[in-house]
Amino acid sequence: MSTPASTGLPTSAAAATSTGTSTDAPAGGASYPPDPVDVAVGVVIRADGKVLIGQRPAGKPYAGWWEFPGGKREPGEEIAATLARELHEELGLEVHASCAWVTREFVYPHAHVRLYFRRVFDYSGSPQSREGQSFAWVDVDRFDRAPLLPATVPVPGWLRLPPECAVSVAGLIGDDAFVAALEHRLRTRRLRLLVLHEPALAPARFEHLFARVLPACRQAGVPLLVGPGHAPSFARAAQGTLLSGDDLHRGGVRPPCRLVAAACRDRGDLEAAHRLGVDLAVVDAALLSRAAGTLRQPTYVIGMPVQEAIASGAHGIVPGAEFWQAE
Repeated sequence: MSTPASTGLPTSAAAATSTGTSTDAPAGGASYPPDPVDVAVGVVIRADGKVLIGQRPAGKPYAGWWEFPGGKREPGEEIAATLARELHEELGLEVHASCAWVTREFVYPHAHVRLYFRRVFDYSGSPQSREGQSFAWVDVDRFDRAPLLPATVPVPGWLRLPPECAVSVAGLIGDDAFVAALEHRLRTRRLRLLVLHEPALAPARFEHLFARVLPACRQAGVPLLVGPGHAPSFARAAQGTLLSGDDLHRGGVRPPCRLVAAACRDRGDLEAAHRLGVDLAVVDAALLSRAAGTLRQPTYVIGMPVQEAIASGAHGIVPGAEFWQAE
């Protein structure tokens, strides 16, 4: 089994494989153990952006497969404490803080697990092989270790998502001013993910704007998503779409786009987004505070500084209109 290709986009984990199933409900009438085993998974990120993975030792299921370090939660233990204990026991690392990120369930042939992925930026020490396992620091854009444990296959794609998901403001500042600001952000590599969402623009004006934005993003290698309310043909021509909360409850079929995002208003929308297999979600600060630690996809929050957002369980932020102001 190979790791995801380095496309800069996440890889959906919604599909079943011969080695397990990423799911939150049994398929085909199958019955799963009612109580999954809680597992803390550490995504340890070094200052240069590389992440730590380990190779499962002989004698364990999936021996020789690569995984992110972690282990089972003890009764009554907070998941952050579980991760700190496991990384100390396995690798000799001292975790000073970890951030909630994504929670997923996965059914292996031998176990049903609930995985709490947590990002670790604040730690001390160097990894030591205390349990005889190999380990490596890997570049997420050139993830060169395989096979990767099935439940963690989507993680490199999640890690490639940038900390900011910008939204266009042509209706606010004018088309020419927006395109000029866009080109500047692309030249300075300040922009790595863009949603073109202009509900106030007439269709003909939006089409003209899209014809200017798409080639600029393509040339810079920046994924472009088209917001809700615009003709589906725009999303198909771009790299993806941003669904509204109402869109999530219509049809139940993931749009045929490489990258699908969802603007979620409540937990019901988040659940629908997960069932649809979206790659990322957008929420406000109130919903993040209610759902942090249970989010099932990388999530961007509106109206919060980026470091506070990450510490609160978001992947990153949707910056405000000031993002487009001259630097």
